[in-house]
Amino acid sequence: MKLTRSGGRTAPGPGDWFTGTVFIDAVRDPDHRSAVGCAHVRFAPGARTAWHHHPKGQTLYVTDGIGYVARRGGQVQEIRPGDVVHIEPGEEHWHGATPDRFMAHIALQEADENGNVVTWLEHVDESDDERL
Repeated sequence: MKLTRSGGRTAPGPGDWFTGTVFIDAVRDPDHRSAVGCAHVRFAPGARTAWHHHPKGQTLYVTDGIGYVARRGGQVQEIRPGDVVHIEPGEEHWHGATPDRFMAHIALQEADENGNVVTWLEHVDESDDERL
């Protein structure tokens, strides 16, 4: 067993990865013991990720608020606390808060053999969904 005392800092979400105000608390990064990465991500109203994909997929567990998730070519779906979203390996997608509500989720993903957990793409265009 390894206990890591809270001492990390909340980091703002980088502008290349997100639109709007986003804060990230890293829970764990992949290392020699486990390829699993995990973060608690909080989105201000209207904030969202850019399009991206994960080599080994991703699981989101919504902890607070109301948000959206969409895969490339698919419909935008509303997500709420307690919802679990599994994104397939290589599936291009985005997720974020609705325009008038905060949303937070735990994001879990596994690193590939090269240590990569995500590939970031372009920002979501407003024409991708009229609700944005």
